[in-house]
Amino acid sequence: MASGLFALLDDIATLMDDVAVMSKVAAKKTAGILGDDLAVNAEKASGFVSDREIPVLWAITKGSLLNKAIILPFAFLLSAFVPAAVTIILILGGLYLAYEGAEKIYEYIVPHKHSVDISLTEKLTKEQILAKEKEKVKSAIVTDFILSVEIVIIALGTVVEEPILEQILVVTIIALIATVGVYGIVAVIVRMDEFGYRLIAMNDREDSFSDKVGLLLVNALPKIIKAMGFIGTIALLLVSGGIFVHNIDFFHHLFPSIPGIITEFLVGLVIGFIVWGIIELGKKLFKKK
Repeated sequence: MASGLFALLDDIATLMDDVAVMSKVAAKKTAGILGDDLAVNAEKASGFVSDREIPVLWAITKGSLLNKAIILPFAFLLSAFVPAAVTIILILGGLYLAYEGAEKIYEYIVPHKHSVDISLTEKLTKEQILAKEKEKVKSAIVTDFILSVEIVIIALGTVVEEPILEQILVVTIIALIATVGVYGIVAVIVRMDEFGYRLIAMNDREDSFSDKVGLLLVNALPKIIKAMGFIGTIALLLVSGGIFVHNIDFFHHLFPSIPGIITEFLVGLVIGFIVWGIIELGKKLFKKK
């Protein structure tokens, strides 16, 4: 009996070691999406009155957890019964990521009109503020659903050849990291300016150390969100290019003499602009009709 118990514990320890190793690999593969997820959600969770930022972020976090609870069972069923579908969805996700990256680059280069949100500091009734808040939370949860599908499928793609139990453990760990980790960091980021204002108000002396640190935090918030958006764009192209290079043999052997990361970026960039061009052409034709 004792030897059987020790054997069971040894099997569990081995399984956990394997899961830990595979989780690290999956985390590296999904790092680009997590970075984009972080940038997108930091932007969507900002812009509220200060005392509503955390409640709004908590509402988005609960929506994100519900998204994962919906996506994970479907992903595991596909992996168990139609494993080829995981690769197909992975490539389709890669096309979407490449398109999103190309679209962002186009927006950086070509000036265009941005839609302007009505500030919550305007003279709005409490009902109007709550309605706008609800609308923005819903938009953030929908965006999170799309990014969650990408994260889960990419993580699943790294362990699709492994036993189903290990797939479940690894992908669930990544899904939890994608929610708890990302939204925890977002909570810190969106409260930077509030913390900065509190430092500024700590004393009446002008140009004090707390004033300098406070101003640094207040001024850094928009720059951090902008920088994260830029890094997220590069990550989108690298992740999408990696999906094509590792899952389509033609791209895998396309540029054998140059570093893999450059190949992945170039493949993601070219395919992204091809998809973007097709979609833009389709939009123009649809408008004419």
